[in-house]
Amino acid sequence: MKKLMTILCLAISFNSVAQVPNTLVMNANRLQELKQHHQQQPLKIVTDLCKEADSLLNMKPLSVMEKAFTPVSGNKHDYMSQAPYFWYDSTKPNGLPYMRKDGIRNPEIYKITDRSYLGRLEDATRILSLAWFLTGEEKYAQKSASLLRTWFIAEATKMNPHLEYGQAIPGINTGRGIGIIETVALITIADAASLLAGSNAWTTNDHQSLKKWYADYLNWLLISKYGMDEHKAKNNHGTWYYAQTIDFALFTDNKVKAKELIEESKTRLDSQLTKEGKQPLELERTNGLGYSTMNLRGWFTVATLAKKAGYDLWNYKTTQGAGLYTALDWLMPYAMGKKKWEYQQISKYNKSDLYTLLLQAGVAFNEQKYFSVAKELEKENKTFMSDILYVKKEAGK
Repeated sequence: MKKLMTILCLAISFNSVAQVPNTLVMNANRLQELKQHHQQQPLKIVTDLCKEADSLLNMKPLSVMEKAFTPVSGNKHDYMSQAPYFWYDSTKPNGLPYMRKDGIRNPEIYKITDRSYLGRLEDATRILSLAWFLTGEEKYAQKSASLLRTWFIAEATKMNPHLEYGQAIPGINTGRGIGIIETVALITIADAASLLAGSNAWTTNDHQSLKKWYADYLNWLLISKYGMDEHKAKNNHGTWYYAQTIDFALFTDNKVKAKELIEESKTRLDSQLTKEGKQPLELERTNGLGYSTMNLRGWFTVATLAKKAGYDLWNYKTTQGAGLYTALDWLMPYAMGKKKWEYQQISKYNKSDLYTLLLQAGVAFNEQKYFSVAKELEKENKTFMSDILYVKKEAGK
């Protein structure tokens, strides 16, 4: 009997070590490696993550129902938000219509809580689900599952799967396709849910219900007027449309649609990069450095997803001979302050956004230079989450 119990324990231990998470943008092998190392010897990075997760255990579940405003539909289940760069116009009656100030956020937008709540949901479920996966402590899975069910599944609190009222401009419209970029958080949230597989807190029915919600939202993205508007967007909005739709298609097992969108995305990349790797449509903005980085982050997400479907966008070359590495190499010296930025950047640039790209590029292109530059950024930026999610090894090792 004792021998049998030993064999069973070993089998359970082996299965927990061998299980690789079914994530799409999170590096599954990296996470499995961390889990194995933590099981053998506790890692500080994991214990630090658990401290963050512990601080979230008493977090109140978030819902679109909690906003103080109601969309014109009369249904609070409908997500709504206000355009961030539009302001009250004192020269007009009642300040309407609002006027545009690119790159300058109107604090008024935070009165509608759906956007900030979705961002908080992304952060919380990522931390909690990672803590569950790396430690097996059920309390983390229970909390993450509760947050997910509240936002997506529970009839009384769930968000309707569309974005008809995103980034409205007072005095002009009640929503725009541009608002779709706000649901980029759903990419991380899908992975957070996938990490919960095997926990007692997140059932097969829960996961299927979530996938049904994502499938409905994907359908809206593909056939609605606002979805089609964003599909046509030439700049970062088009990039992140592809990132979202490809991710949601893969998450909901619609591989045919995912592959179709991946093939399409190559044409969009062709139109966005010059032969030097510049992104002209992002350079036009008042925060050109930040937008160039953000758009490249979108393409890195697309490339990561494409690899899951058997496509190599990391090494794809445009008709002008440029690629993702060309864009990163052009951007890097400006982002690092080694070259003077010759375009507008009216807000402070966040170098930690570049850090993640460098770690991804180091692995994707097997290039030591990217890891070396990332090491410079470690000293001055918060890199905690990136260090959990991405490999920091040196090229060729």
